[in-house]
Amino acid sequence: MSNTNNTSESQDSQQSSRRTRKPRQSQESRKPRPMEVLREARAQLAELTGMNAESVSSFEQTEEGWALEVEVLELERVPDTMSLMASYQVELDSEGQLTGYRRVRRYERGRSDARGSGGR
Repeated sequence: MSNTNNTSESQDSQQSSRRTRKPRQSQESRKPRPMEVLREARAQLAELTGMNAESVSSFEQTEEGWALEVEVLELERVPDTMSLMASYQVELDSEGQLTGYRRVRRYERGRSDARGSGGR
């Protein structure tokens, strides 16, 4: 009888140790994927500013986390080409949480970029 008890106790402890050996990867310790970072950055910026991001014009991983430039519709006008747009520089930590943002330029949607070659 004691042999049967030892066998079942042994099986229980093996099952228990298998459960504890499984690598756990919590949301906090898992490194976010680039697309998750993009989606989350847009959502966080929209929540803070009340304006929806239309596109992400630059995206890079930095030593501190992530840096993005996000294009936002600030003022809708008719015709649409006269709507006022803005570029926001957005910084996120390594977990994808927004740590700061600032508007770096404003422009009409229909205007070409004067900063690059071929601009006005």
